[in-house]
Amino acid sequence: MGTSVQVSPLCGVYNENPLAYLVSIDGFNFLLDCGWNDLFDTSLLEPLSRVASTVDAVLLSHPDTLHLGALPYAMKQLGLSAPVYATEPVHRLGLLTMYDQYLSRKQVSDFDLFTLDDIDSAFQNVIRLTYSQNYHLSGKGEGIVIAPHVAGHMLGGSIWKITKDGEEVVYAVDYNHRKERHLNGTVLQSFVRPAVLITDAYNALYTNQTQSHHRDTEFLDTISKHLEVGGNVLLPVDTAGRVLELLLILEQHWSQRAFSFPIYFLTYVSSSTIDYVKSFLEWMSDSISKSFETSRDNAFLLRHVTLLINKTDLDNAPPGPKVVLASMASLEAGFARDIFVEWANDPRNLVLFTETGQFGTLARMLQSAPPPKFVKVTMSKRVPLSGEELIAYEEEQNRLKREEALRASLVKEEETKVSHGPDDNSSEPMVIDTKTTHDVVGSHGPAYKDILIDGFVPPSSSVAPMFPFYDNTADWDEYGEVINPDDYVIKDEDMDRGAMHAGGDVDGRLDEATASLMLDTRPSKVISNELIVTVSCSLVKMDYEGRSDGRSIKSTIAHVSPLKLVLVHATAEATEHLKQHCLNSICPHVYGPKIEETIDVTSDLCAYKVQLSEKLMSNVIFKKLGDSEVAWVDSEVGKTESEKRCLQPMASAAAPHKPVLVGDLKMQDFKQFLASKGVQVEFAGGGALRCGEYVTLRKVGPTGQKGGASGPQQILIEGPLCEDYYKIRDYLYSQFYLL
Repeated sequence: MGTSVQVSPLCGVYNENPLAYLVSIDGFNFLLDCGWNDLFDTSLLEPLSRVASTVDAVLLSHPDTLHLGALPYAMKQLGLSAPVYATEPVHRLGLLTMYDQYLSRKQVSDFDLFTLDDIDSAFQNVIRLTYSQNYHLSGKGEGIVIAPHVAGHMLGGSIWKITKDGEEVVYAVDYNHRKERHLNGTVLQSFVRPAVLITDAYNALYTNQTQSHHRDTEFLDTISKHLEVGGNVLLPVDTAGRVLELLLILEQHWSQRAFSFPIYFLTYVSSSTIDYVKSFLEWMSDSISKSFETSRDNAFLLRHVTLLINKTDLDNAPPGPKVVLASMASLEAGFARDIFVEWANDPRNLVLFTETGQFGTLARMLQSAPPPKFVKVTMSKRVPLSGEELIAYEEEQNRLKREEALRASLVKEEETKVSHGPDDNSSEPMVIDTKTTHDVVGSHGPAYKDILIDGFVPPSSSVAPMFPFYDNTADWDEYGEVINPDDYVIKDEDMDRGAMHAGGDVDGRLDEATASLMLDTRPSKVISNELIVTVSCSLVKMDYEGRSDGRSIKSTIAHVSPLKLVLVHATAEATEHLKQHCLNSICPHVYGPKIEETIDVTSDLCAYKVQLSEKLMSNVIFKKLGDSEVAWVDSEVGKTESEKRCLQPMASAAAPHKPVLVGDLKMQDFKQFLASKGVQVEFAGGGALRCGEYVTLRKVGPTGQKGGASGPQQILIEGPLCEDYYKIRDYLYSQFYLL
């Protein structure tokens, strides 16, 4: 029997809800993503709450709310305590995303689902991995290897490969096959025949008919047209994800055209976001990395973009047309919502959406066809208390402090009585010379009562006052008192708070204004009012989500050709469409599970663990093949002294085997190799390679093979037996390893 694999969706199947999936591999439970939406609907997390305590590891794929937004809440309220794995950009940018979410909510409501401390606590212990880094789990997960790979959707975004006993489970959602300005395309196509592929059908019904450069031209022309007539342009964006691509597009275009219109990037953590991004160049596209290596040019040294963290700074900006990128993309909270309400009634203005709004949000409503002419919007803001409200608040706080102090003193008194009870070593009560005491303190009834001093509490069993005596219970050894090093270690959370007070997080990347906002404890209240907003401005939606479209998804899945396929995160229509396509053309085992439905996708293959005996290995000759070494082994199965299977040398001589050529020939690479040897070579029809005047090479895969999966291949050499034939055949053999 193969490795046992069960998949149970907790959120995000047959709809566009956030992503969270429980995958169990031989009893080890992975939580793949821990997302929430901008509405922060706690009902979405009910399935997660029932299994959170059983999760052994969390794998995060992208740094946005849909993929990690529920992590602080789940760790605080739902009992999630498993280690979290992510790439460095997902960790850092995800942290800033949650900061921005919290601060945006706190400014318009009494948000109490989680706090800044909860966010710090959830992210401070994230284990960061680099792309293609194999991380071997231990303990309960012994034998399981996890590794993140390039997804191409957001900076640091990951496809996760989980391997055990040679079988692979691949989790690939929201990937992008196209190379962009700041990101390389996904490497998903490099995976071949995994046991299980868990992927999304989000864009299965959408086909992108526009080339990237045409889309960019339309995007920039639309913005320019509104600026030139005196209008403002609002781009509702995420905090630290797809907004980075938009910033680069605008920055490059402004540099080429020398525009004077200002561009503002407005979030509560905008400056911190760009500071981090500047240090993540090695996670970006090859062109950005090479540009920095050769000319030290950092693509995110933004010369035409002004970073703002406060709407007051935008209001005080010089009058005139401007472009503002502001969070949140859903328009449910944040600066983008406020700006939309202010600019909506001016027909010269433009609200440009670059992604589909989350279901049930204001952005989704405005993107409907036709868009509404009027929308009801509840506007809220937090204002400091003043006057009688402030006085009443301070009096209430003082009362609470007094009550707390009284409770603390009573508790301390009880603890003192319990810990310093009657002196068991004294067999007789203390004798007090009352006459002497009376002479000193005067006569106020029983003399000994007058010598009580505040702070000393006599044991109840004592007949006379006693000074408290505390026994030193410290441990001692031959060198003196034993020191506990943990008492002198500065805790991580204390370091975080200290850094925050100094105007930065752990790495000093939070500016003073953001830090002061986070630490603002002034008494305040939220006031709200409903507005009817007239939507006279232009509303335009363009696709800058950075996801593969339906045609590319089908092509990629066909190339990967998994043994079993699980579809998640899409509408019911898109899920069923892709499911039927894959059943008919790619894979006989395709699943679309419902919420909390557990499906068994255990591999049908049988895997056995065997040892290679030392006697066998001493006679094996390995040959280098890329990063690996290969050898032909003739052996028979036996058992070790501990009754484990092992391969041993054969008792009799093995029969000769046919020569085996090991390797993967790419015709384009072989064409360049032959050209370097002076052979005239060109591609002919059907992918054949014409070598010289007489010889033709053809690469033929196994019959019925789907999706370009790996398998035995034949390379046919056609031509007369001449000198060129043998020469090209020798060149061909040199590209392989003969076993």
